[in-house]
Amino acid sequence: MNKMLDVIPALPVADWIENLMDFLTENFANLFTFLQKAGQNSMDAFTNLLMLIPPIIFILLVAVIAFFATKKKFGLAAFVIIGLIFIYNQQLWEQLMSTVTLVVFASIIAIIIGIPIGILMSKSTIAENIIKPILDFMQTMPGFVYLIPAVAFFGIGMVPGVFASVIFALPPTVRFTNLGIRQVPKELVEAADSYGSTGWQKLIKLELPLAKSTIMAGINQTVLLSLSMVVIASMIGAPGLGRDVLSALQRAQVGNGFVAGISLVIFAIIIDRLTQSLNKKKY
Repeated sequence: MNKMLDVIPALPVADWIENLMDFLTENFANLFTFLQKAGQNSMDAFTNLLMLIPPIIFILLVAVIAFFATKKKFGLAAFVIIGLIFIYNQQLWEQLMSTVTLVVFASIIAIIIGIPIGILMSKSTIAENIIKPILDFMQTMPGFVYLIPAVAFFGIGMVPGVFASVIFALPPTVRFTNLGIRQVPKELVEAADSYGSTGWQKLIKLELPLAKSTIMAGINQTVLLSLSMVVIASMIGAPGLGRDVLSALQRAQVGNGFVAGISLVIFAIIIDRLTQSLNKKKY
């Protein structure tokens, strides 16, 4: 059996991919350079804006948002205050702001791309059958692999980190948007049709509002997946708490790695609870 397999020549898949990457980088170099510079300038400006806010004001603002988002419960607000003060006390505030920038940009881009694709999947079975295998591929591919095209297209820094994070975090928003719209009761859709609603009216006034809970669950997963890429993105120069974790790992500094890791956990809990609270029904 092995001899039979040895007769089959090896497919030059690696060469094909190399040729494709060379083609893209050579023919779209100006586009990638523009995106890299525009993205870097935007993210630097956003990080600098966050750094202009005094830490105590920032902490109190997030605590107030958490208080009202959780229907005036003090639990999350207290956790926000204690957790963010701990991060500031450990002199990781600037790294936290860089991490916030990466997660915000990656999440927003993934949501802007993901929701329309999910809507397309919900409206077309053909599109769903084509896009689903691509999403499966994106979710099963190790996150480290996305660093290769990111570096090839954008070099090193925050922009390739966001690029890799978007690819890694995109599938949940697409899948949950598709699922949420498809779960809208057919009776309501038929009733909207009987009243002469256009496809756009039906989407905006019926399907998206009823699918909001499911879509928000997908957005929650996208945000958390963006955060999970922070450490991986630091391998290609993305600043933030991930860089401290990576540096501690390389230098075997257990204490520093633990502090940076705990800071990431605190941030993850805060954004998870905030996004979940936005998805709760208001009575």
